[in-house]
Amino acid sequence: MTPAIRETGEIRPATAADLDGVVSVFLGCWRESYPAVLPPEVVAAMTEERATALWRSAPGELRVATADSGEILGVTRWATDGQIHSLYVAPSAQGLGLGAALLRAATEAMRSAGARDAHLWAFRANEPALAFYRRQGWHEDGTTRVQAEFGEPEVRLTRALAAREAR
Repeated sequence: MTPAIRETGEIRPATAADLDGVVSVFLGCWRESYPAVLPPEVVAAMTEERATALWRSAPGELRVATADSGEILGVTRWATDGQIHSLYVAPSAQGLGLGAALLRAATEAMRSAGARDAHLWAFRANEPALAFYRRQGWHEDGTTRVQAEFGEPEVRLTRALAAREAR
């Protein structure tokens, strides 16, 4: 069943025709949210060309959240092994429940594929994102990393997808 988005639109698998809309959502988030999280030169380095190349070759499953008009308002990308790679909602559509619906769609698909746990990475300084994930039942597991291309600390968040078997 496809979750409804505020009684209009839908969450559906992304197609090649969605690339421009996905890039628009991604860059909107990058340019409006990440200046508070990443150094200015890292934010500026994410050009439209770079973002398009990144999303064109992005592995994994992609779902988009659309408005009734078909406009793409959000995107998530994940792997069936339990890794959420991306979750972005257009700044103008944040707070409508799209992020939660996209995250739920991804975790349900991973659970159906047999994943027992899910994990994702968020910048440590991105407190709004961390608070969102905590509200969705995710927790930091103490693992951190710094990717060379971004140079900023990230924390890993996890969530159980399947009930643990009794021993």
